[in-house]
Amino acid sequence: MKILAFDSTARVASVAVCEDERLLAQYNIDNGLTQSELLLPMAEDMLRSLKLTVGDIGLFAVTAGPGSFTGVRIGTAIVKGLAFGRSIPCSAVSTLEALAENLRGVCGIVVPVMDARRSQVYTAIFTSDAEGLTRVTPDEAISTDELAARLKKYDGKAIYLVGDGYEVAKRALEAKGVHTENTPPLLVNENAYSVARVAYRAYMRGEYATDADVLPTYLRVPQAERERLERLKEEKK
Repeated sequence: MKILAFDSTARVASVAVCEDERLLAQYNIDNGLTQSELLLPMAEDMLRSLKLTVGDIGLFAVTAGPGSFTGVRIGTAIVKGLAFGRSIPCSAVSTLEALAENLRGVCGIVVPVMDARRSQVYTAIFTSDAEGLTRVTPDEAISTDELAARLKKYDGKAIYLVGDGYEVAKRALEAKGVHTENTPPLLVNENAYSVARVAYRAYMRGEYATDADVLPTYLRVPQAERERLERLKEEKK
């Protein structure tokens, strides 16, 4: 089965085409352009190079969040548009689970961290060994202080961070006495190949959706909505 996967939840725009879990092509761009300018041309270029069309795809996969509110909306909207009217199944993948997938096979504690701003990170905790990844905590937005407190229970185990919050979280955790290993730079950022692998395994378990079911996962109210609610509260005073 051919899989077309997207990740637009952080700074890097990433698209991959896989056959089951085998990577056929991956295209990553980190040049400051908006994801809406990049993702479809990247996908079209890869499919053309592989002599494939959208009709050859058996599963669309996308990170549905958490992450950049704009990026999450763009990625999910692209997959909904590609799948619409084609009856091709879709998979909406947790960005944090896809990040943890980057380090599948590493023995230790894997902690995806994404910059959630407002002194918080989007994060979850996974254990990793030769058998694979096991989720320990749900996706959530918490402070680095709270994350440090949770990770102290894993004292003596190798802890690996991954994600666009890597540098900030690493410094904050070290300041709180939580040592983390150095993650290879190529594995730090989001990549669509990991998205495709998570989606494929979910599909094989019978877990997939229609285009209508693909919805963003924010974990936190978007800034524009927070500002609107704050204005309403002020108006009622």
